[in-house]
Amino acid sequence: MKTTVLVAGMRSEHCKRAVFTALTPVPGILVAEVTLGMVYVEHSGEATPAALREAIELTGYVVVNVVEDRRTLPIASPLVLEELGS
Repeated sequence: MKTTVLVAGMRSEHCKRAVFTALTPVPGILVAEVTLGMVYVEHSGEATPAALREAIELTGYVVVNVVEDRRTLPIASPLVLEELGS
């Protein structure tokens, strides 16, 4: 699962490091990429938007928006399954 967080107030490398460090105790994070104003997180589903928001806001920055990408595999229609011989 992927989550993107828009963060206000980040203006330097120090800001990026502070946010990255704050994310380390959040359970379930597999990969975190922090840029100025944005945080991209890949996680197991255990890292909730609330947990990400709390960790980031503890550093003094404001979370503007959190967007979760909960993509799943598309379900084949009955017509497609019929064509495939299932």
